[in-house]
Amino acid sequence: MLFNSYVFIFLIFGTFVIYYQRCFAKYQILILIISSQIFYGYSQPYLLLLLFASATINAITSYNVHYEVNDKKRKFFAIIGVVSNLVILSFFKYNRLLDGFFPELQSQSDAFFNFLIAIPLPIGISFYTFQGISLIMDVYKPLKSKDFNIESNFFKHYRNTFFFITFFPQLVAGPIVKARDFFPQISKKSLKNIDVSLVFKSLVTGYFLKSVIADNLKDQTFWIAFPYFEFKSSLTLIVMLFGYSIQIFADFAGYSLIAIGVAAIFGYKLPTNFNFPYISSSIAEFWQRWHISLSSWLKEYLYFSLGGNRKGNVRTYINLIIVMFLGGLWHGAALSYGVWGLWHGIGLAIERLLKRSRESIHHRSIAVKAVQTIFVFVFVTFGWLLFKLSNFAEALQYLVAIKENLSLKSNLLIEMNILIYSFPIIIYHFIYVAKQNSQHFSNLMKKYDYVFYAAMMFLLIFNKGIPGDFVYFQF
Repeated sequence: MLFNSYVFIFLIFGTFVIYYQRCFAKYQILILIISSQIFYGYSQPYLLLLLFASATINAITSYNVHYEVNDKKRKFFAIIGVVSNLVILSFFKYNRLLDGFFPELQSQSDAFFNFLIAIPLPIGISFYTFQGISLIMDVYKPLKSKDFNIESNFFKHYRNTFFFITFFPQLVAGPIVKARDFFPQISKKSLKNIDVSLVFKSLVTGYFLKSVIADNLKDQTFWIAFPYFEFKSSLTLIVMLFGYSIQIFADFAGYSLIAIGVAAIFGYKLPTNFNFPYISSSIAEFWQRWHISLSSWLKEYLYFSLGGNRKGNVRTYINLIIVMFLGGLWHGAALSYGVWGLWHGIGLAIERLLKRSRESIHHRSIAVKAVQTIFVFVFVTFGWLLFKLSNFAEALQYLVAIKENLSLKSNLLIEMNILIYSFPIIIYHFIYVAKQNSQHFSNLMKKYDYVFYAAMMFLLIFNKGIPGDFVYFQF
């Protein structure tokens, strides 16, 4: 079920009406669980079995990790829980690798092989398996146990775990919520718990980014696909890549804001997932602003587990590259995603090697910072090519076409449409920078911010694009 569909609007409205009825107050969690099952199973009901299995595994293992007094048994249940999540994720996400690594299987057992390859990728599996791992790790860590307790009654814990794993606003594309941040929020809600301003601003901005910006840009960046790009000029190819960089931000940031707004309707707070990433003047800063819930998850549960920066510079560089490589593969079973992870991992390692620390950032001139910001944006943008063209060979051909198509005539219509729909995102980031550097401007924007929301609502009504799937649904 898409956030930008009328069915979803009806689901939200119906859930809202029932959820806040006094007579149903003690059933609020159950109401949201039911709505989540409707949301997730709307198109493919059989996938609810996998969701049920994931929640069950995480509930049983986390409960035993938390209440088992024997350290060896606690560790055993923690390992079982984490490995089970990774096995589920790997089986459904990487089963197609069998085609490349074990071609002999197809000749030996066509029916079984074809069955494995034909299994569809369950929507959101990357997100809810990571949340399951966070639950197990949060209850396993001794330092967190004082701040994060789970229900002593197993059935209540099972209910809460099922709710945590399946909560529909963030179920299929995040933000990835840590258990220790979500479980303390599970309680009876009332209308006074709704942050109306947050709901309104998040939903309007989110739908504007998705429907007006991303959905209009997707019709222009469509031509990045093979073989269409081979017949475009070098300038058009570069502009289309720039447009895709804007599109993927608007699409994913839009989804995250909608998720935050919908969760707030029911009294729950989801973490901020994007913080104006394209103003970043370093790759490290970019990852502090882009897909924050994933980067913080990788940092806390993977990077620190590998030793972080505590085992010398060389080991730190290796850890950065490993974490980003695995983060790339998290997005899909394709060579391009692994290369994309290496692209960022090596970039982070080189950046650290050159000692571009926070201290040095504060003493740079505006001109130097602007140049570095442009460099980071170009670095990130060329990396997005590996997302748009998941076939690595096609991505390389695209780069070759940029080099060789200099003599071809530019497609002004595509270029102008991309620039027009990218302009609001440029302004979006510019306003943020101006507000950070001028208190007067910040106060002025707060006073007249209704003008911008009115403009976004107007464009949502009269200039939204043809609805399309969210980019991150494929992950």
